[in-house]
Amino acid sequence: MPMDLGAVGRSWDSGEYTWTPQDAVLYALAVGAGTPDPCAELAFTTEKPPDTVQRVLPTFAVLPTISRRGPKLGDFPRSRMRHAEQLLRVTGLLPATGRVRVTSRVTGIHDKRSGALVVITNTVTDAGTGELVAETISAIFVLGEGGFGGPPSPSTPWSEPDRPADHVVTYRTNDNQALLYRLCGDRNPLHSDPSVSARAGFERPILHGLCTYGFAGRAILHAVCGSDPARFGEIRARFAAPVLPGQSLSTHIWGDGDSFRFVVKAGDTTVLDRGFFSRTEPHGTSTDRYNP
Repeated sequence: MPMDLGAVGRSWDSGEYTWTPQDAVLYALAVGAGTPDPCAELAFTTEKPPDTVQRVLPTFAVLPTISRRGPKLGDFPRSRMRHAEQLLRVTGLLPATGRVRVTSRVTGIHDKRSGALVVITNTVTDAGTGELVAETISAIFVLGEGGFGGPPSPSTPWSEPDRPADHVVTYRTNDNQALLYRLCGDRNPLHSDPSVSARAGFERPILHGLCTYGFAGRAILHAVCGSDPARFGEIRARFAAPVLPGQSLSTHIWGDGDSFRFVVKAGDTTVLDRGFFSRTEPHGTSTDRYNP
């Protein structure tokens, strides 16, 4: 069988990941910070913002988990793999300079009939102290690898509220947004090479799903956390449709206390759905907590 069902439970060390203030700024720009007003988010887009310390967007914490290492999941081409869902949980403020270690584990392979859903959990810890920094759960859909009779994936009830959103935040992506985001570590040519995207059925290179995810996280941070990363808890969403660079992304947010549901739309098309966000009490004040 092409899909290796025995991969469930396998874990591996994905290595260390370090970043600098410039890396944090690059990520912020790659998810649209400073557009259209270059003076609006200086705490995230400059190394020495006026009258404050540099801040790091919480969704930056997904970058250390973009690993090229790990067990082979089966005998199938990588072109069949699609990023289906993403969860990020952060435990404190991310500093402008950091060094972390990532450990990863296959926590499930689920039969979706038309394909297999592979779930990978990544734990991000301080490389010096071992303190937990963040956790991510990524679900990867593998086309054509279903029907093996495995367990279905667990489902959390979710529905869009039957009322207008409490907040709608719209950001336009730039035409070169994917070229900028790829500098954060994901060099998949689907997002830069027209011949590759054409073979995949797209009219031109599409935006990285995690870039759209970063736009949503930034919208939520400013809309319901007062732009304070210390209030940012957990965010998860499903990738529902591709985005073309240059499209505008509107994040629709519904709140219930410190819990929020959201969707992201490009025009009338929902591109992120089943969105959930939890807001926390401020957790952590040190800007050098994870310094190497």
